[in-house]
Amino acid sequence: MLEEGGSAADAAIAACFASCVCEVMMTGLLGGGHGMIWNAAEGRAKQLDFFTTVPGIGTASHLRPQLVELDVRFGEETVRYEIGPQSCAVPGIPAGLYELWCREGQLDWACLLAPAIRLGREGVPMPPAHAACLRMLAPVMTLDRGEQLFAPDGRLLEAGELLLQPGIADALELIAEDPRSLYGGALSRSLLELVRDRGGLITKEDLTSYTPLWREPVECAYAGTSFFTRGGLSGVPEALARLQPLAGLSGRERVLALLAALSTEGAGSHTTNLVTVDEKGNACVLTTSLGLGSGDYLPGLDLHLNSMLGERDLVSGELVPGERVMSMTAPSVAVDERGPTLAIGAAGGTRLRSALVQVASGILDEGLAPSAAIERPRFHPADSVLNAEPGVDEEALSELEADGWQVRRWASLHHYFGGVSAIGRAGAAGDPRRSGVGLALGA
Repeated sequence: MLEEGGSAADAAIAACFASCVCEVMMTGLLGGGHGMIWNAAEGRAKQLDFFTTVPGIGTASHLRPQLVELDVRFGEETVRYEIGPQSCAVPGIPAGLYELWCREGQLDWACLLAPAIRLGREGVPMPPAHAACLRMLAPVMTLDRGEQLFAPDGRLLEAGELLLQPGIADALELIAEDPRSLYGGALSRSLLELVRDRGGLITKEDLTSYTPLWREPVECAYAGTSFFTRGGLSGVPEALARLQPLAGLSGRERVLALLAALSTEGAGSHTTNLVTVDEKGNACVLTTSLGLGSGDYLPGLDLHLNSMLGERDLVSGELVPGERVMSMTAPSVAVDERGPTLAIGAAGGTRLRSALVQVASGILDEGLAPSAAIERPRFHPADSVLNAEPGVDEEALSELEADGWQVRRWASLHHYFGGVSAIGRAGAAGDPRRSGVGLALGA
């Protein structure tokens, strides 16, 4: 899209649709997301909220979804998820990407969906990180239509094998022809029929009333920049405010300083992140999620329903139809006197904050290139347990053990520790933990 003269938003929209075909372990067309956009001409950051909403408009005033509990072995932890048709909230991704295109796009709408449609038709090889994720998530990913998609010969797909999802291409073609298809067209009819058959909660009114929202980002000062991000459950502004300068610290001091700034967190949902920057200096960061996925698929369209109402870390208190489900995502842009210096986002549910803060501080404070900051071993506190990848400063870990922490030393870099993608002045990088890549055109 960039080579064809498109904006950063065009590239991000096309990449997001493609991710809904290629990264179905982490996201999907029936999920939701948040975006952070830096408009160079206006010189300001804008936040786009296209996350899922609580269903049930026109029915009861409050919901109590009937959910199906499922235990999944997630690396070194067993995580309890809640799925099923009533875990599905109102999707926001198609509406959000269309809204972004209306405001910031330059290329033809259908052009932006063409690569994703081609990937759906031809199939995509499973990257190693996604094949490993499939092994962890097999109990839910092989429910319903998922068994034919992810275990077509009676065994799970392995790295390099082709994932074929022809129905997604059909769904994307409907959106290319009618961007509101999910909210009042053919896709909405398919979704509502499934909801009726499976006992889901989404109503016609939920779909027709769904609207992406432009919000003011949270701005905080960090390492000589204005750091624009999301507040709320993300916790990123608060963590950066607590974080002491890291430049010049020893490995031990750096770990202890970061740990003091990061709040404890538990397990969480699955997300994906992408970052684009164009030659005019516009930047776009999109973070999207399907949750774990409900285990239900739209017949003939290979679209996995989200499970946002089953995400314990996102849903608390009463569920009010029409209100946004909470989110931990934190797409971010840092700006100094020369303009944008970093566009960054992270996937990883409740590990998202610790991943993003460790990488962003490495780039902005310690002067690392994005690739070096992303590849550096990370750690994550969860209650009294400190999870650490190999290479985290051992002196700090031993000291923390002496202070009462239970330190869990992981054998390798792992999906658990989130997936960060970033573009800075020293280059672009994706996270090897999730088979991420960074590409610079014309370099």
